[in-house]
Amino acid sequence: MRLPGTPPAKSRRSRPAAATMLLSLSLVTLAGRADAATPAGSGSWLDNWFATSDAAKEAQPHWMTPVVTVTPRLEQEIRYDQSWQTRPNDVTLDNYGNNKGLEIIPSFNTELILGIPAYQVRTDAHGRTTGWTDETFLLKYRFAAANEEHGNYIATGFLGVSVPTGSEAFTNHETIITPTLAVGKGWGGRESGFDIQSTLGIAIPTADLATLGEPVSWNTAFQAHTGKLWPEIEVNYTYYKDGPRDGHSQTALTAGLVLGRFELSQRLRFIIGGGYQKVVSSYKVFNDNWVLTARLAF
Repeated sequence: MRLPGTPPAKSRRSRPAAATMLLSLSLVTLAGRADAATPAGSGSWLDNWFATSDAAKEAQPHWMTPVVTVTPRLEQEIRYDQSWQTRPNDVTLDNYGNNKGLEIIPSFNTELILGIPAYQVRTDAHGRTTGWTDETFLLKYRFAAANEEHGNYIATGFLGVSVPTGSEAFTNHETIITPTLAVGKGWGGRESGFDIQSTLGIAIPTADLATLGEPVSWNTAFQAHTGKLWPEIEVNYTYYKDGPRDGHSQTALTAGLVLGRFELSQRLRFIIGGGYQKVVSSYKVFNDNWVLTARLAF
């Protein structure tokens, strides 16, 4: 495994990552302290927040977040992903973070994701290029949901924003807004069952459409589970509208397995998983991709 080079110590590109990581660690520390905690009914802001987030999670299915597809469920966790991608013409792209980060539930029907900019290493015939990707944010609003005992379904809207804060080699140079609709339906109970989770979204740049285009992404995960084992197959489809890839489309299949939720304390849960992604269409932006995911839910 190649390790990324060390970014310049004073680079402003690393500041969003450092700030979000510091906030993430602070919240995990608070979650751990809450286990020991405050007497019931004390009414502290931390008690009230966890009461709201726990109620929000209980009101929806308890499926696992897939390896690639963004779940329509509201989740509260810190997430770190890593991927190793091969591309045409002997190009490789190693991604440390995949722009995952802190996910919190501030109110009963909403979730906010503060992405930690990924650090990327691209290797091609000209050598090795390293740097940070852009800062990302994602807001989820849950329209409707029912847990396993009351219907086992969910429908959610997303609004994603990518801000051009990355290194010159990896930034998009423009803000990109991505509205998405996400739905899911499950069968079975909390200990074993099957579910389908699907998202459909379009990335809309605020400028430079000729370079960035407006890719439409449709991801669907078919997920089974028994106990703490969550095997899955995902279909990841992208249609490239406008831009240099206009009219082309790519389809990838992902086979994955997620393990969890392993209890670390009364509140903290550890989740780990991975998957292999293979492009099966004739048009390929990349050839294949290995993904590792690790999460700490609270």
